[in-house]
Amino acid sequence: MSRHFAFDQTAYQYVINTSVREPEVARRLREETQKLPMAQMQISPDQAQFMLLLVKLIQAKKTLEVGVFTGYSSLWVALGLPEDGRIVACDVSEEYTSIGRPYWKEAGVEKKIDLRLRPALETLDELLADGQAETFDFAFIDADKTNYDNYYERSLKLLRTQGLIAIDNTIWSGRVADKNENDSDTVALRKLNEKLHSDDRVTLSMLTIGDGLTLAMKN
Repeated sequence: MSRHFAFDQTAYQYVINTSVREPEVARRLREETQKLPMAQMQISPDQAQFMLLLVKLIQAKKTLEVGVFTGYSSLWVALGLPEDGRIVACDVSEEYTSIGRPYWKEAGVEKKIDLRLRPALETLDELLADGQAETFDFAFIDADKTNYDNYYERSLKLLRTQGLIAIDNTIWSGRVADKNENDSDTVALRKLNEKLHSDDRVTLSMLTIGDGLTLAMKN
């Protein structure tokens, strides 16, 4: 079995330099976020650009984001949506999301992002109760890991057929593969990975981008 190439910093920087077209406004938001104590929660620019490509490929107009942090991923996805596109963005932190809002405005995507500051499960359940099942094109899940399965199930109901869910951190720095790692986050991710492997409701691919990005297309 061939092994995935392990990128050193030089090789990774080459990927960034030769493939990523990061808008200047996104770069400044990323750099501001990197100063925060929780900066590791931010996705990388190569992953962000890949998600922009995904939403363009599937011609997404109506999307979900579960876990916004400072809004870097929201900014990229919004840039990939048409003018009438929309993100329902779920988070609980006014402090962190307020960092991204000026950048959204500067980038001209503020109107595309419907930020809902409350527990994401409440927002997802509300969308389902409002009859919005099977109306979303794309969902990105990057929030508290112990609720990932709950977010996945609700997102799957909200997605149309051939809609796409992107789930972040599914490799979890390799901890999911170590049976000695049994903290609640690792266990939740491991269980979800095992569930997805046999879930015939979706077509599946786990990618080694970032900290592991699993794509699940609704059949």
